[in-house]
Amino acid sequence: MSLMDTDTQNQVRELLSTVSTPVTLHLFTQEFECGYCKETRQIAEEVSALSDLVTLEIHDLQADSELAASLNIDKIPAIAVFEGDKDFGIRFYGIPSGYEFTSFLEAILLVGAGSVELEKETLAFLEALDEPLHLQVFVTPTCPYCPRAVSLAHMLAYASPKITADMVEVTEFPHLGNRYHVMGVPRTVIGEEVYVEGAVPERMLLDKLKAAAQRS
Repeated sequence: MSLMDTDTQNQVRELLSTVSTPVTLHLFTQEFECGYCKETRQIAEEVSALSDLVTLEIHDLQADSELAASLNIDKIPAIAVFEGDKDFGIRFYGIPSGYEFTSFLEAILLVGAGSVELEKETLAFLEALDEPLHLQVFVTPTCPYCPRAVSLAHMLAYASPKITADMVEVTEFPHLGNRYHVMGVPRTVIGEEVYVEGAVPERMLLDKLKAAAQRS
């Protein structure tokens, strides 16, 4: 049974019509003991079927452990969004459902259409960045503000090879929620020590990025 009704399929198909370069979705899963792996696979399959330029590749976390390690993927379900074979460090951990379905589509459009809307000051900071920064945006599918935070983090990753950005569905990975003291969502953790609460404006996030860069 399809997760999307006909109207939703048509809307997604129209959105994906703006994709101009091939996008590859690398889905990491396994057959046993993986909450939401089956549902995440179905979402990825249904979305990729709506565009000739979106390809889905499915990997088993254990059988394809070398590939997973090379992409720093250590939990499932996981989706890495590539432009062809180019990795921008854009990741989804957990099911991209509910409001996060929007984030998933926006990541495909970002990589497949290449349109980044970031302020000049942000781009200058990214250009000068020496050390890598890892962003984890903790979300839940029922959070209407979370996609804004996820999309901004993914834009930063797309714009800079020094940035990697993960959407993390916190209820699927409670140990990470505990580790990073996630009491509400969205919560963006930069590195291990710097964090920001809520879907903040770009300039406020930039200040946090600068603080994290000074610590690294």
